[in-house]
This record gives sequence, structure tokens and C-alpha cells, in this order.
Amino acid sequence: MRLLPLLLLLLCLPAAASAQNNHVLIAEQNAPAVVAVNVAKNDGSTFTGTGFVVTPDGLIATSRHVAENALYINITFNNGAVSGEARTVAAAGNVDLALLKIQARDLPCVKLGNSDQVLPGQTITVIGNPRRLQNTISSGLISQVRKKADGVIWHQISAPISPSSSGSPVFNSRGQVISVAFASYKGEGNQNLNFSVPSNYLIELASAAGYPLTPEADTPAPAVNEPTKNPFVAHIQKSWEILKRLLSRQ
Repeated sequence: MRLLPLLLLLLCLPAAASAQNNHVLIAEQNAPAVVAVNVAKNDGSTFTGTGFVVTPDGLIATSRHVAENALYINITFNNGAVSGEARTVAAAGNVDLALLKIQARDLPCVKLGNSDQVLPGQTITVIGNPRRLQNTISSGLISQVRKKADGVIWHQISAPISPSSSGSPVFNSRGQVISVAFASYKGEGNQNLNFSVPSNYLIELASAAGYPLTPEADTPAPAVNEPTKNPFVAHIQKSWEILKRLLSRQ
């Protein structure tokens, strides 16, 4: 019986390592495309939010409230480079999304996923600028897919969202943006009650503004009957061999 905890530990190791590797890989691939959106408001105040590049020629997605009432906007990249003026080219009326445009070329950009395929419980990675701490990586789950009375869909997420994180991209395990963080419930007793706008609204907004975007097609998962290509199956087989050797010594 003492061998059971050992076997369970062996079985859990690959899943935990895989999840960690996913977050690391997603961060490495996408951090250069996540930016700080610096805004000078009409009333003289300043605001910093998060955005992400969706086309190499400088189309940037963020939350609508980040760019509202802006007198001037520019972009700071994670390597410290600062853009010229960014202009708002589209703002959604039903969800908290906006599109900005800067003059650029060959920028690193994210891949978009199909948010209609999002399910409660799936893991996510968020890259944002909470409290202006640029390129902060956090993780969590899609806590629920919420449909409001007006028919608009929100994603409830458990990944932490702080001030200046509005506009952060929410990635699925394939490294595709499936949502855009925009709000959280604050107050005593509220923990990780955060919300994001599904990426398909972003695709609709961009298309309506003359910037057609398409979600990346899903890559088929490896077939389970190909053990040489499936590390989890290989790990199960190795764990079973170890267990049999341990049992033979009893």
C-alpha cells in the first residue's frame, strides 16, 4: 500500500511539468507582442493599460476604456522602444474593446483562437502590465463562460487582474489569444473574480473596421495509439515497469 502514493506521484509529474512548460513557452513566444498603452487623457490625467499586437504593421488590441477620452496615446514595447502616436481606429459599442494603429512593420504579433470553443475549466496564461510591471505572467482557469441578459458573452477567469492589466491577452494552452481581460470584482470577500472579452468579438470589430483577422486553425492532437509520439503514454509505461520492480522486491 505504501507504493500507491509513489505511483500517484509518478503519474502526476508529467501533467504538472507539461502545464509549467506550456506557460513558459507561451510567455517566451508572446511577450514581445504584449505592450504598454500610455494614455494622456483630455482632463490632464494619465493612464497606462495593456495591449497586444495583432498584425505586423501595427494594429494593436486593448480595452475600450483604456483609450477613451484620450488626448494622446503611444506604445511602449517590452524591449523599451516607444512608438510614435497611436490612433484609435475602432471601438466596440457592446463590449470593452478597442483597436489602435501605429506606423510600423514586421512587429511580432499574437495568434488568435476561436473563442466559441472555450470551455469552463481549461487552463489559461495571461500576460499583462499590472501596476505598470511590464510583461507579468499569470495563470489560471476559465472559471465560467457567462451570457449576459443582452446576449453578450463574457469569460470569467481566475487569473489575477490588477490596475493597468486592462487589455491583457488571455492565451489558451496552444498559445492562441482567446480573450481580452478588462475587469474584476473588487472588495472584501472577492477573490479572483475577473472577466475578459472573447476574442471573436475582437475579430468582428477588426473586420468591421477594415482589418480582417482570422483565428488560427486548431492543430490536431497526436493520436493516442502512437505511443512513441505521446510522452504521457510513455511515462505510464515506465512508471508501471518501476512499480513492478518494486513489487518484486517485497
